[in-house]
Amino acid sequence: MALTQVSRRDPWPRLRDVNHEPTEVVYRRLAKLLALVTRWVGARDWRATEKVPKQGGVLVVVNHTSDFDPIAVGLYLIYGAGRWVRYLGKVQIFKAPGLGWLARSCGQIPVDRQSERAKDSLAAAKAALRAGKLVGIYPEGTKGQDPDHWPMEGRTGAARLALESDVPVIPIGQWGTHEFMPPGKRGFPFVFSRHHVFRVIAGDPIEFADLRSQPLTKEVLEEATRRIIDAITSQVAIVREEPVPTRRWDPELKRHVPIEDR
Repeated sequence: MALTQVSRRDPWPRLRDVNHEPTEVVYRRLAKLLALVTRWVGARDWRATEKVPKQGGVLVVVNHTSDFDPIAVGLYLIYGAGRWVRYLGKVQIFKAPGLGWLARSCGQIPVDRQSERAKDSLAAAKAALRAGKLVGIYPEGTKGQDPDHWPMEGRTGAARLALESDVPVIPIGQWGTHEFMPPGKRGFPFVFSRHHVFRVIAGDPIEFADLRSQPLTKEVLEEATRRIIDAITSQVAIVREEPVPTRRWDPELKRHVPIEDR
């Protein structure tokens, strides 16, 4: 499995050499700036970038451990896979001064989780997929609450989008962002270290052919969600170099539950 590199000193590729997709000018400039900054705060371990389709609509599903995830995974997709990612992000980001303008200028997709308008974001995401764009979503719906930082039980929004869109669904596992930008850290949000490595890996497309032919019942959505979280967890286990856990954090019960019982 290809390893791009894990050294801060190794040069990043030139964006124009590795990414030929058209995108917003602001997005292109931001990517270059973030690549420059990220190089100095951590090394990168990028694997299996070839599993992300180079063109056409693609849905990527990712585990969520830190507010730095969109940057670490975004750079993997932009520089490693040659694709511009359109994330579904909470609407509060789009209302924040400066940050909101930046998100809109980069073609990101707002999600109002607490209202009926949450369905509108899925419509916007489906339109982006039909237009041949790569869309990124966090199936857990929020940053993971598992004390061990494994993917927790997912919500069904990602599954609905996957089943209603006839595009490849690629699981991505990432590890290391929570050490650089720990969730819930008070005060200055970053932890600088010479040892940070942002590890990202893509897996094979998740199989949904049998589910896409069925009505979108609660049971079908839950099964699709299980497949998504299982696939992501398998990729996280690879970059963590640990076995896949047999228990999964349930955010409603606030405890681990045996996976076979779900």
